Amino acid sequence: MNKLVTNNIIWFVLLVLSQGLILRNFSEGVGGPFYFHVFLYPLFLFRFPIGTPRYIQLIVAFFLGMSIDFFYDSPGVHAATSVFTMYVRPLVLNAFEPREGYNINISPTISQYGVGWISRYTGTLLLIHLFIFFSIDAFTFYYITDILLKTASSFVISIAFVLMTLFIFNTKQ
Repeated sequence: MNKLVTNNIIWFVLLVLSQGLILRNFSEGVGGPFYFHVFLYPLFLFRFPIGTPRYIQLIVAFFLGMSIDFFYDSPGVHAATSVFTMYVRPLVLNAFEPREGYNINISPTISQYGVGWISRYTGTLLLIHLFIFFSIDAFTFYYITDILLKTASSFVISIAFVLMTLFIFNTKQ
C-alpha cells in the first residue's frame, strides 16, 4: 500500500470514530429541537484525492456514510448525503478550479491551494452537505424553516471545526 492510501484509511477511521463517539453527543440533550449539529466527517470527502476514479469516490462515500449511520441509528441518511456530496464535488471543484489547474495525485489542502480557496471549497460543499442531510432527515419541505435554521446554525459550528482541523493537520501531501 502506498502512503496516500494509508493516510486515507487513518483519516477515515479517525473521523468516523470522532464523529460517532464524540461529536454526536454535542447534538444530543434534554429534548426539544436541536438547531446545531457538529459534522466533521465530511472533511474526509473534501480531502479525498482529486484524481481518484469517480466510482471509487462514490463507493467510499457510501461506506463513510453507512459507518456514521451506524453510530447515529439513522439508516441511510448519512450514506445518501455523503454519496450526493461526493457526486456534486466535481462541479464544485470545476467552479473553483485554480488558473494552473489541479494536481490530481494529491488531496486538496491549505498548503496546496491556500486558505481562501480551501475556505470557499469546503464551505460550499459543507453547505450542500448539511442542506441535503437535513432535507432527507425531515423528508419533506413542509419544515423548510427548520431545515434552513438547522443548516445555517450547523454550518457555522461545523465549518469552524473543519477549518480548525485543516489548519492543525495542514500537510504538504
